[in-house]
Amino acid sequence: MRLSNIPFAMSWALQLIVAGILLQTLFFKFTGAAESVYIFSTLGAEPRGRIGSGVVELIAALLLLYPATVTLGALLSLGVITGAIVSHLTLLGIEVQGDGGLLFFLALAVFVASAGILFLRRGEIPVLGMWLTSHSLA
Repeated sequence: MRLSNIPFAMSWALQLIVAGILLQTLFFKFTGAAESVYIFSTLGAEPRGRIGSGVVELIAALLLLYPATVTLGALLSLGVITGAIVSHLTLLGIEVQGDGGLLFFLALAVFVASAGILFLRRGEIPVLGMWLTSHSLA
């Protein structure tokens, strides 16, 4: 299903936001920045969780930038960022090492933008598209 111009542009804007945030945080995960090491040590997943989540985020970002795999990238980013949000709410707290909640709010932005991509491209997800069509949101 091809999106019309406005939803297509909105989707691309959201895709670039999500991919940009995910790619930006990779530097810190892959270089073992102190904040990333602290986070994954607190979660009991250092270094495997840090590197593993970085690899998943890299894959999600790349999928979001390739037109044929956008919905898969959005689903993957939504999944990985849900884990980050749950970690913040249960173990880490909103603010991590005095960041003023920046990482948490970036995670929320990725969550909302990924959900927006999936909503705009719901017709590309057969089961979700059928369910939403039969359960009108209006």
